[in-house]
Amino acid sequence: MAIKHNNAVPNNHFHKDWQRRVRVHFDQPGRKHRRRTARLAKAAKVAPRPVDRLKPVVQCPTIKYNRRARAGRGFTLLELKEAQIPRKLAPTIGITVDPRRTNHSQESLTANVARLKSYKARLILFPRKSGQHKKLDSSESDVKAVSEGSTKTISKIGSAFAVETGTGVAHGFSEIKSGEMPKGEEAPYRKLRELRSEQRYAGMREKRAKLKAEAEEAKKK
Repeated sequence: MAIKHNNAVPNNHFHKDWQRRVRVHFDQPGRKHRRRTARLAKAAKVAPRPVDRLKPVVQCPTIKYNRRARAGRGFTLLELKEAQIPRKLAPTIGITVDPRRTNHSQESLTANVARLKSYKARLILFPRKSGQHKKLDSSESDVKAVSEGSTKTISKIGSAFAVETGTGVAHGFSEIKSGEMPKGEEAPYRKLRELRSEQRYAGMREKRAKLKAEAEEAKKK
């Protein structure tokens, strides 16, 4: 049957040479080796400086992931102020800064300030020119103690709220099993549902009790 009128050509891709456009990933082992070689070359180039930069510990957003700690974009201005590190100096000594971030809890502020102070205590600043030590530079003995070619790693993301306890837990509480609950305590889920129900139907129950009391008084009369 012949095609009438000036219709559009059907968009059927039967003429594409799709086999020529197929991408395979047989080069994964080679790329892995190349990335590792690049990391080692970079570490040797910047030695004895760390390869990565210091980042704060933050909690993941949303209620689904907020128990997990991860590396943030940068430290807040308040955290730098508490650690007595000038804002303009921080990026020059390997500390990331994020002026847009704010602290919403004392726990995260304390943890990140302790992280900054620990980094600051271990920091060794080399002079810009050999033999010309300035105010913030480390002493000659500390500089000589650092062996050439050694690479240092920034402290990893551990606990956000276990700085003082040293428990290594990535959130502010620990889980227990139902069998470890104290005897005489009812199930937390059931208790929460009952409290929610009481709050939700408080007005309706008060109204019913009031109407019932009025009806009883009317019967007595």
